Amino acid sequence: MKDFKKQKVWQKSHQLALDVYKITASFPREELYGLINQLRRSCASIPANISEDRGSNGEADFSRFLRIAMGSATELDYHLLLSHDLEFINDYDY
Repeated sequence: MKDFKKQKVWQKSHQLALDVYKITASFPREELYGLINQLRRSCASIPANISEDRGSNGEADFSRFLRIAMGSATELDYHLLLSHDLEFINDYDY
């Protein structure tokens, strides 16, 4: 089994997930089951899928997990934009 924690892409996506969790802690409480949940799930899915790939075998699995991670990254991108436009995230954090 390969160590996914050594991959730069995993390290960066893990840090992104930590940052999103910190930023969403200051969101309005009414967003707990809305944007907060969506942001946290999509950002956590990125490193999770990259790490899941490390336990798989073959190029087909590798491609599939990376496609899932990319889909989560695109979803996260939109949720961050929406959060910024709703003024839940300031310009610096965005």
